[in-house]
Amino acid sequence: MDMEYRNLGRTGVKVSPLCLGCMMFGNRTGPEDSYAIIDRALEAGINFLDTANVYSRGESEKTTGEALKRNGQRDKVILATKVHGSMGEGPNDRGNSRRHIIEQCEASLRRLQTDWIDLYQIHRPQSDIPIDETLRALDDLVRAGKVRYLGTSTFAAWQCVESLWASQRFNLNRFVCEQPPYNLLDRRIERELLPMARTYGYGIIPWSPLAGGLLTGKYKRNEDAPENSRFSRRQDSPRVTPAMFDGVEGLQPLADDKSCTMAQLALAWCLRQPGVTAPIIGPRTMSQLEDNLGALQVTVNDQDCETIDRLNGPGQAASPFYQADFGPHQFPVE
Repeated sequence: MDMEYRNLGRTGVKVSPLCLGCMMFGNRTGPEDSYAIIDRALEAGINFLDTANVYSRGESEKTTGEALKRNGQRDKVILATKVHGSMGEGPNDRGNSRRHIIEQCEASLRRLQTDWIDLYQIHRPQSDIPIDETLRALDDLVRAGKVRYLGTSTFAAWQCVESLWASQRFNLNRFVCEQPPYNLLDRRIERELLPMARTYGYGIIPWSPLAGGLLTGKYKRNEDAPENSRFSRRQDSPRVTPAMFDGVEGLQPLADDKSCTMAQLALAWCLRQPGVTAPIIGPRTMSQLEDNLGALQVTVNDQDCETIDRLNGPGQAASPFYQADFGPHQFPVE
């Protein structure tokens, strides 16, 4: 299929409109299946892969690195990973300190079997560490050639702008993109984060554009969650709400009219939102990847968006990732 590549924020780097999230690899998806999924994604034109050191305590990075070594495609891929989460039991084995960032960058390079990381992201903000300490460590990694670009994940709009002030004041490399939770059921980033991104040239690469699977249509009102699904282990999740089911049930006729799956409709909607660069898909199986790729062939027009807005309006959350008193600076790393 033809792929329309997009600039990553204000950089000159071209990335595919879908980013392959690698969180499942080396954990729920075994190595051989993971290699096959990565190979198929690259064959389809995806050139953007995202993982994190904390995913299965390094196993996702190891599996991703081995896949790229086997297929010889490392040079053609924009490879992203993250740092912040706990990688040990000690008090300095987590967070956004200079010590932890530099230590974990070296560890990620080894696991990924590469000499450089294209996009190195701070997985969560940390209010008790000055942002200039974090940025100085990241800037040193860029100047050393170990990292090409810098990004964040689940930062508030004000935290992104604060980082830009620090970068300008101290002449440090700036963050070029932010990775927030965003989907049809949680649209709160439309209030401040997306306008900020468009103003300051941030790329936006949303995680969980399918709301952790809630937008696949496999969860039914008054029925048990499918066995081995994510929410079969979270039966009391505050994200499983009557408003969530209202939204999903309201979307099904629209998907039927387009002869596409619910997941494809949700991804296609996310792809066309102003300011969004590349939603991150996180397939566990090859069939899920193939379904996700089909979203690139689905057209969502203005009338469709009006229908969707009536189900869950701009800036609203029918299935919130975090509650009002549990802001992004406190949000746990999965």
